[in-house]
Amino acid sequence: MESSRTAAEAKFTDDAHTYRMPLPRLVLAQDVGHGPLDGAWWPRCDVLELELPSLVALLEPDWGGTVRVMVDASQWPEAPHTVMAPGRVISVEPTEAADGAGMITVDCETVGRWMLLVVSHEEPADTAARLLAGAGQ
Repeated sequence: MESSRTAAEAKFTDDAHTYRMPLPRLVLAQDVGHGPLDGAWWPRCDVLELELPSLVALLEPDWGGTVRVMVDASQWPEAPHTVMAPGRVISVEPTEAADGAGMITVDCETVGRWMLLVVSHEEPADTAARLLAGAGQ
């Protein structure tokens, strides 16, 4: 017996079973590249494998581009060296530098480098909102 679903219906049905992370909680500075910070990111959890794909997809829309991420090793002690994302592999480099504390650097092949303040996922919403707003100015 042949399926009675159209191609569009089949695609919708298949996509209904695919989980996608929500858009990242990210604020970019008004003058990106003109200060020490390009913005701030408030991840929902401390699992980079879950958080990085949506962040990188927003910052680097070119699916073929190479992406290297540098994270503070003290903030992400279980950071993997590679994160698989749809259409790309994200290289992760934990750093020990004191000046990288609370920061993440996303180095994208096509759009350049983003330096972001990382607001801890454990921060209360009102505190995180203030930090995000401050980084966006």
